[in-house]
Amino acid sequence: MTPPPHLPAAQPDPTDSAPGVGTAFDTVPALDGELRFDQAALDAASTDFGHLVSRPPAAVLSPGSAQDVATMVRYCRERGLKVAGRGQGHSTNGQAQVPSGLVIDLGSLDSIEIRDDTAIVQTGARWSTLVQASLPMGLTPPAFTDYLELSVGGTLSAGGLGGQIGRHGTQVDNVLELQVVTGEGELTTCSPTERPDLFRAVLGGLGQCGIITRATLSLVPAPRSVRHYVMFFGSVAALTAQQAKLIEDGRFDYLVGQALPTPDGWTYMIEAAAYDGAAADDARLTGDLEHTSIEAQDVPYFDFLNRLAPAVEAFESMGEWKRPHPWYDSLLPASTVNAVVTETLSGLKAGALGVSAVVLLYPVPTAQCRTPLPVMPDEDLVYLFSLLKTASPGADSAEEMVAANRSQYDATVAAGGRWYPIGSVPLTRNDWVHHFGPFWAELEAARHRYDPDGVLTPGQRIF
Repeated sequence: MTPPPHLPAAQPDPTDSAPGVGTAFDTVPALDGELRFDQAALDAASTDFGHLVSRPPAAVLSPGSAQDVATMVRYCRERGLKVAGRGQGHSTNGQAQVPSGLVIDLGSLDSIEIRDDTAIVQTGARWSTLVQASLPMGLTPPAFTDYLELSVGGTLSAGGLGGQIGRHGTQVDNVLELQVVTGEGELTTCSPTERPDLFRAVLGGLGQCGIITRATLSLVPAPRSVRHYVMFFGSVAALTAQQAKLIEDGRFDYLVGQALPTPDGWTYMIEAAAYDGAAADDARLTGDLEHTSIEAQDVPYFDFLNRLAPAVEAFESMGEWKRPHPWYDSLLPASTVNAVVTETLSGLKAGALGVSAVVLLYPVPTAQCRTPLPVMPDEDLVYLFSLLKTASPGADSAEEMVAANRSQYDATVAAGGRWYPIGSVPLTRNDWVHHFGPFWAELEAARHRYDPDGVLTPGQRIF
């Protein structure tokens, strides 16, 4: 398959072939859903949001049930074929692609049941659909990523970081139970008390030990309105100092930050939100903050959660959404964040990020992150630092951006940081061992126990 002109060609890889593919799907078992071989399905599953890698599968499963997923994983395991689950395809470096294997398009598993203060959600449901289902009952998931059109299974497989982390931790911290299909094709449930090793390895485990088919999530009372603040600061140090203060005293329900380019360099922004009763207390919330300017407005809760939708629509109309996205995401200790971010931003040349790039910088209190994954640096306060690049026309090429990501990764590790593994960085096995650190032995043991033949998710290139 030849990639379109704006996409870099996929690099040869020894995992790109599988035995017996030509006749692998000639005796397909009975399914509730559909096994697809049409070109449209294969093309869709051969790429992702990153548009950096293109590896077509031999077939795509649109499951009609979780049992379909288990049936086809067993079928592929018996034939030496690889398998990966795919949600919204928002990965950036081929993580959910399976050359000559089976991609399971989990979008067809999207049922949602609200029961008391929990949501029982199939893996393909989007977070936007879930919150719209829970709000009429006065409930909401406590933690979100900023883009709501991602699948529940997709973000739980990565970790799910967002602005509510100071109150509620990551999205995986708010999971009560999972239904998963292991690499042996077993459909099973796991939780903190039932198969806890599988539960720990699947949440944030990048699809290495099981494919999530259903999650039971905690819900909390939903606010009716949000007081949304946007504040600007003149330096990295000023931004992180205010963020550290705000995360420590817990005055906001939501807190993130960005670095924004200006003609003279960079300016730094905090977005913060207070729910419901705090809306009229501007003096208490922001009166002591040393910002250069501030804006505030009241918005409905769902509109606040979904406020990126207009920007995404604009990027789509510009063609930016379909261009390569060599993203880089990292977690830096508070002790080194100012030096790393300042050096990184000051060293960026024109074209290094692209037209629609976003640079995120916000605090993560590690005590609120109760699951072992995603792996955090060893300090009480760390910062998410993300360079969400787009290879726009006239910008650096996607290949150059990926190479820069590798250099940034090395700088992150040298500063005691960790990679948040959703982006585009070429890593070796030794890099992965270092990345998972103290959890590596447990993850490796779970992989051998639950996917002994290494069937699942080869695109992550961990094992």
